[in-house]
Amino acid sequence: MDRFKVIAFTHKQIPFDLIGKLHLEQDVQRNLLPELKKQFRLDELLFLSTCNRVELFISTPQTIDTNFVKALILFLNKNLNATEATSLSQCVEIYNSENGVEHLFRVAASLDSLVVGEREIITQVRKAYDFCKDLNTTGDFIRLLLKQTIETAKDIYTNTNIAKNPVSVASLAYRSLREFGVKNDARILLVGSGETNTTLANYLQKHKFANFTVFNRTPANAKKLAALLNGEAHELNELKNYTKGFDVLFVCTGSTTPIVTEEIFTQLRSGETSKKIIIDLALPANVSEGVAKNTQVHYIDINSLKEQAEANLQARKNEVVKCEHIINERKELFKRLRRERLVELAFGEVPKQVKAIKEVALNEVFAKEINTLDTQSKEVLDKVLTYVEKKYNAVAIKTAKEVFLSGE
Repeated sequence: MDRFKVIAFTHKQIPFDLIGKLHLEQDVQRNLLPELKKQFRLDELLFLSTCNRVELFISTPQTIDTNFVKALILFLNKNLNATEATSLSQCVEIYNSENGVEHLFRVAASLDSLVVGEREIITQVRKAYDFCKDLNTTGDFIRLLLKQTIETAKDIYTNTNIAKNPVSVASLAYRSLREFGVKNDARILLVGSGETNTTLANYLQKHKFANFTVFNRTPANAKKLAALLNGEAHELNELKNYTKGFDVLFVCTGSTTPIVTEEIFTQLRSGETSKKIIIDLALPANVSEGVAKNTQVHYIDINSLKEQAEANLQARKNEVVKCEHIINERKELFKRLRRERLVELAFGEVPKQVKAIKEVALNEVFAKEINTLDTQSKEVLDKVLTYVEKKYNAVAIKTAKEVFLSGE
């Protein structure tokens, strides 16, 4: 296990834009990673790249120092300037042996994530491994480690509450719709097509909502988001003339004054009497106070969602102690499984070698003498050698087990 090292560039130490300079598209990885493994004389290599981390899990007897990291960085991106390369090499996190195993377990269980408890990371780790395995950059150690990593993460997600309570605005907004009993065919208006509403829209589409209409000050941006959602697109100034009605309204623009006034709300309702849901994700609010207090409206603002998100995040953090207990147990299990595997690998060659020695003895070294024997004598000799071969293998197994147990 001493050969296992982790070289990590993460959000904890490095700005996102600088981490992004080490991100590699899969087409680039396909060509670069095998060459990286060869150039840096690595036994095994797993490359993980997400929006807030780039990590290399490697097996090598080499010492990982600043010079090694800097050379590695420049290999990944030859266009980095001296300041960027120096900053990355100075802010890198390096983990060795057991600490590296624990770090990978924490990453896959999302304890090391920007948002604790987000399950997406376990999928990203698995996909990264499958990709590198296909490139033949991984080997037996990383194969065994990844199997235990995935099992550890599943154990944590199943037996703790680390991922139970949503902490993103999109997930909390979606939960609000479900609490109000909103159906998947609900008419959803999106006012604004910036990052927040785009993230929200993709989340809603993922959960099978399909009836979207987008309004935005810039028509091209409205059309872009509407195209992704198979919805309609309108300029923002057309909001006051919209007459098709709605069930849910999400609004998030950069306006410093209310977009959804009482007059516009009345127009949007188009005479419908059903209670509407308005979720205002803007700061300052994009919905007028009169609309927010209307008895025919379920109004949710960004502040209430953020308060819930913070409370949920704290609840997740309270589960970390339980998660770390599972990780410690799993780490000890992995150490035992690794020793067992080493015994299997070491012993796996012994029967082959003994058999080969026997064949050489019979067919080469003592061939002349054996040829002078009669058939019955040859059969007895073969039985004796086969018996010795089996007994020797049995002794080797016993000895290997004793060595293994002594390391417990």
